[in-house]
Amino acid sequence: MNAVQRYATDAIAPDQRLSYWNDLVDRIYSGTYVKTQGRDFVGEMWSWTVGDLAMIRPRSTASFVGRQGDQATTERLILHLQCRGRSLHRQGQAESLLEAGDFVIGSPHQSYTLDLSAHELLVVEFPRAPLAERVPGLDDMLSRRLCGASPGGRVFHDFLRSLWHQGDQSGQDMAWQQGVSAVFYDLAALAMRGATHPEERVTDHALRDKVVALVDAHLGDPALRTQTLADACHTSVRTVQNVFAMMGTTPSAYILERRLQRAADRITGSPGASITQIAFEMGFNDSAYFARCFRQRFGVAPREWRAGN
Repeated sequence: MNAVQRYATDAIAPDQRLSYWNDLVDRIYSGTYVKTQGRDFVGEMWSWTVGDLAMIRPRSTASFVGRQGDQATTERLILHLQCRGRSLHRQGQAESLLEAGDFVIGSPHQSYTLDLSAHELLVVEFPRAPLAERVPGLDDMLSRRLCGASPGGRVFHDFLRSLWHQGDQSGQDMAWQQGVSAVFYDLAALAMRGATHPEERVTDHALRDKVVALVDAHLGDPALRTQTLADACHTSVRTVQNVFAMMGTTPSAYILERRLQRAADRITGSPGASITQIAFEMGFNDSAYFARCFRQRFGVAPREWRAGN
């Protein structure tokens, strides 16, 4: 395993950050480029390899990432795991909306794009053959959203996070690295099988639609939370949590996302309303907290969002 390398824009002049970031990502994954609106781009990335797994863990403000098809002769795949934020993955005719916990596996030999909110990802590029041996019909599962809420998906996610938390393991021998690679392929196959056959009953659709409608109808209520939804649906907190888990998120994360989306629309659609007023209308009790969440989600402050739109 190579030593973990850290890269960040904090020491780079603002007008040079995007250029620096593009040079960096193209060096790690050939043909990759990043675009963003405005000059407020901030990014941080860790890069390392384990056996035949080339891994990065990037986090940045909102951006658009693309990659041109790699012409390498050895056939490989690339996995994008959404750790935080959301993204829209496009490759060929396929389009996948990823929420936190979801993942998608595609081909680096064909161009693809990711339209990202403020985010954190875990990306792994690896040989295709070992996974194809473990997953029959692999081609049918590429470039499509794979829900990470299944038991296999959660174990796979935890395994990848554990590789990250262990940090530099460059002193480990090759047998150890090969063993880690084998576990990666086994767990990836398990996660894909679970994502292909979600544990969802027909009746769950009606409950999900009801819960989502309740959230949208009560975004302005600061007391809106999991218990509120459970009481309104005459069900348990755990059941409501499971509904959102099948959507690849949590109740609190979904409520926050909907509030921020609605606030963004209000900010541009109602230029006469103050930012503080809109924050309170969307269920935020603290305008400073709202501003922090908004910047994290959209990459700019609410006032900058209004000016730019």
